[in-house]
Amino acid sequence: MMVPVVFALAAVVAVVFAIVTIAHSSPVINVLSLVVVFFAMAAIFALLGMDFLAAIQIIVYSGAILVLFLFVIMLLNIRSVERLGSGRRVQALLGTVVAVGIGAAALTAVSLLTPTSGAVYPGSLETGTVVPIGRALLTTHLFAFEFITLLLVAAIVGAVYLARRDP
Repeated sequence: MMVPVVFALAAVVAVVFAIVTIAHSSPVINVLSLVVVFFAMAAIFALLGMDFLAAIQIIVYSGAILVLFLFVIMLLNIRSVERLGSGRRVQALLGTVVAVGIGAAALTAVSLLTPTSGAVYPGSLETGTVVPIGRALLTTHLFAFEFITLLLVAAIVGAVYLARRDP
């Protein structure tokens, strides 16, 4: 009984804050609203039994990408986003309608061409947890995992070097 209520609450929070993300003129408010959307999506993933996706949603999106967005916005000292003129609003509306139409057509085509029953197969729910992925990363794919770690460290050092101010 409690799961549908929490699911509906998380869905409403995600939709409301997604609208705030799009509608507000302050980039900092936009990014913080997007953080709330990502946490609501992580809650929905957790309710569906997809613990790994919930953890990745929080760690990767809320923890890394949005912190980067916020850092760039504060580094560039952007105060507000300028509004579109009346001619640009028509173009934006037309672009949105075309994008939604193309997306709806693509989803309809995929759903009509995919012969699935929607059944959950035995053992498929176990793949949503972190345990098998962690074991695979630290046993079978240890070399690739460590190599990617070194690449990320090199990228961070390069970014810090490029962002430093010359005296």
